[in-house]
Amino acid sequence: MSEERNAIPLILTGIGSIIGTIAVLWFYGYLHFAKPEDALLLADFTMLKTTPGEELKLSLEPAGQVAHCIDGVLVLFDTKQKGLTGILVDERKHAVRCAGQETPQEIK
Repeated sequence: MSEERNAIPLILTGIGSIIGTIAVLWFYGYLHFAKPEDALLLADFTMLKTTPGEELKLSLEPAGQVAHCIDGVLVLFDTKQKGLTGILVDERKHAVRCAGQETPQEIK
C-alpha cells in the first residue's frame, strides 16, 4: 500500500525552477550581479576646513568633475569621460546630502 516516491526528480525540478527564475530575472534586468568595476573610485576628494581669519588658497584650474544636487543627494558627473557619474559618499558609504534643497515629496 505504501509506495516510496523517488525524490530525485522533485529535487531536480526545484533546482531547475530556481535557476530558470534567476536566469529570466537577469535577462529582463530585474537582477544585477555587481562587479568590482561597478564601484570604481572616480576620484579622491578632501574637505578643506575653513577657519575665520585664515586665507584659503585654491588652484585656478577646475576639477574634472561637476556636481549637481539631484533628489537631495550630491551627484558627480565626470567631464573627461562621458557617461561616468557617481554619488559622493564618505568613508562609510553614506551619501553626501545637499543643503538648501529638499527631497521631492509625493504630490497628492
